[in-house]
Amino acid sequence: MDFTKFIDVLAYTLPSIVVGLVAYYFFDAQRKNEESRRRYLIHKEAQKNAMPLRLQAYERLVLFLERINPSKLLIRIAPQSSNKHDYEEYVIAQIEQEYEHNLTQQIYVSAESWDIITTAKNATIQMIRKTNMSEKVDSANKLREVILTDLFDTQSPSSIAVAYLKNEVAEMWQ
Repeated sequence: MDFTKFIDVLAYTLPSIVVGLVAYYFFDAQRKNEESRRRYLIHKEAQKNAMPLRLQAYERLVLFLERINPSKLLIRIAPQSSNKHDYEEYVIAQIEQEYEHNLTQQIYVSAESWDIITTAKNATIQMIRKTNMSEKVDSANKLREVILTDLFDTQSPSSIAVAYLKNEVAEMWQ
């Protein structure tokens, strides 16, 4: 008799337990799906708001690279005297000032892009220093002339960095 009561109770409770478990898994899956959808919508909205800021950062960094491009920089900044060391220091100070002015843009670009920009800046400074140590250079005007002449044969570090940034921006649209 007790065994039949046990089977009767089991016959009534087993279906309700199965229905309860199915309902739990269904609502849990529904909750996770809804949470995932909300997260996606928030991410999509954030991307939409961040895209103009990122593009503006890339624009400013390209402008920075163009401004420190030796072919433009040395034409824009004329020597104040014929002392090549004073001119070297003044030009390098201008590059550093431009760089510091754009430091905050690194939060909007990839780490690789920022590394390329920093490398372009450092390579430009190194090019100026190396040329200034040359025996061919005896004045500020000669320093300008030699650097500009050397750029006819090679691409400037800035040009290489600008090409990299353009590729990265193009990948944002794919």
